[in-house]
Order: sequence, then structure tokens, then C-alpha cells
Amino acid sequence: MRKIEDYSLYLVITEQYGQGRSAIEIAEAAIKGGVDIIQMREKNKSRPELVELGKRLSKLCRDNDVIFIVNDDPLIAKETGADGVHLGQEDVKKYSIPAARKILGRDKIIGISTHSLEQFKEAHEKDFDYIAYGPIFKTKTKDYSLGTDDIEHILKIAKKPVVFIGGIDLSNIEQVLDKGAGNIALIRGVIESDDIESKAKEFKNKIRTKKGQ
Repeated sequence: MRKIEDYSLYLVITEQYGQGRSAIEIAEAAIKGGVDIIQMREKNKSRPELVELGKRLSKLCRDNDVIFIVNDDPLIAKETGADGVHLGQEDVKKYSIPAARKILGRDKIIGISTHSLEQFKEAHEKDFDYIAYGPIFKTKTKDYSLGTDDIEHILKIAKKPVVFIGGIDLSNIEQVLDKGAGNIALIRGVIESDDIESKAKEFKNKIRTKKGQ
């Protein structure tokens, strides 16, 4: 199984915020900028479109030693040759962890979203390979935020990689990194940029700097 290494930059790709750029264009630029993990999160495409796009992204990521994750659906993850699947709180009602494991096998990554300390603790005891926690800051799509107060406690008890997500940008990433976080997930902070490659490099350099301290 490929593993999520500490101090990884995780980009969630959706064409919705890409200023007219395709998922492939976004991914190519982001990879040049140093992202370590790419997740395909397209809510407005048909299943055949997702499979076709997923296969292209899977190959692109594999050729560049980047981890590729499919959102929501372990069946599409398997069909596209992805490294794993990311499940939301609602997704696990449809695909239990044993079901997702049976579909993907033991050598694939399964991640889950958590939106409170209680959800994090519950997920932490289950067979996930990484846990996303957020939204840390306010976003345009969530009407709440968790803040940074619990980050140190989460990292103290964590036995598997934790990825922090939600409203993180260059103006506030230090608040997250200063709490000890290393794995940062972004969506709009990179995708909405006019220069995705340069923006990804800026975030990656922030993470590298913290890693070196």
C-alpha cells in the first residue's frame, strides 16, 4: 500500500472552481507545483465521465509518483486504478469499511472526513488509513468552522495520518502549521488561482519550511 507521508500537500480537484480549466489541466499544473496527493471530486459528472476522467488522472498521478484518490465511490476507485477512496460521513452509510475493503483490497487507501472531535475519535478506532478534519476555517460551502483549538490534541492522540482541510489559504496556513499540523488539504486556495503551479509551490514551501524546523 502507498502511504500518506507527513507534510503532504493534498489537492481536491473539482472543475467547478477551476475558472474554465479542465481537471487534467488543473492536475498537471498542481503536480508541477509539488502536490503529493490529488483527489478527484466531481459532483456534476455522470459515472461514465467519472470513470474516463479517473483513468486519465490515475495515469497522470502514477507517472508523476503522486497519490490518486477518488471521492465517494470505491467502485470507481477500483475501476480507475486509483490508490484509494475518500469517504464522507454519508458515504460510509452506503459503503461500510468492510465493504470498501472488499472492493478495493488491503493494499489501497481509505480515508474519511470528520467534522468534530467526537467524529475524529470514532473514526480513529476504525480501519481507515487517514482522517480528514475540518473545516478549520469558514468556507463558502460550509456554514460552520472548527477552528484550530483541537489540532494539538488530535495530533497527540492520532495513530494515523491526519489531513486538515477547510478554508486554508496563505493568510492563515501558519495558524494550522504552528499547531503541529503537517498534512494540508486545499481546494479553492489553489484551484481558483490564476497560476495554479505557482500557488501550489507557495503552499508546498510553507509546509517544507515547517518540516525543516
